[in-house]
Amino acid sequence: MSQRLSPSPFRCIQRALLLLVPALWACGSEPQLPPLGVNDSVLAFGDSLTYGTGAPRGKGYPEVLATLIGRRVVNAGVPGEVTADGLKRLAGELEKVTPKLVVLCHGGNDMLRKRSLAAAEANLRAMIQAIRARGAAVVMLGVPRPGVFLSTAAFYERVAEDLEVPIEADVVPELLGDRQYKADTVHPNDKGYARIAAAVARLLRERGAL
Repeated sequence: MSQRLSPSPFRCIQRALLLLVPALWACGSEPQLPPLGVNDSVLAFGDSLTYGTGAPRGKGYPEVLATLIGRRVVNAGVPGEVTADGLKRLAGELEKVTPKLVVLCHGGNDMLRKRSLAAAEANLRAMIQAIRARGAAVVMLGVPRPGVFLSTAAFYERVAEDLEVPIEADVVPELLGDRQYKADTVHPNDKGYARIAAAVARLLRERGAL
């Protein structure tokens, strides 16, 4: 009776690599954005962090971002707004601006007012779906929960992963943990907003929008 030979160690390693490489490729893939034309508009949608509270008017991150990327960026920030109200307002802003890309930064007031985080997450998901239904791409800015150790609240990362949305999750928590970039406990100053704009511009370049 013939004896079946065991595969060589080299062939075993080769097979393992063939299985491993596609898996690593899938894990490393990141959602990309469509290129922004020079005449395309960007909508910065959110609350006081978008409006620019804490900095002189015109020094918020949307205005700085416009200079960095050479595109029209419309500041549609409303201080104090919660996600439920933002969701109601969004359609009108999309109609008015017809953006190619939306930078979404919302949810901080839900956390400050101790509103339901599950509802805030659902509202963000609905916003993203509404933005995409209008043919626009979307990126997110993560906002930290109030506390001593600041990091983006988990629901932002969950939404970004589930809906394949590029997210800048580090810059806002980092700024709010460094007093030189803060106007008060929850708002950056003009130097802080400039750093947010730079981080968003970098994200847009990395994901193919610029």
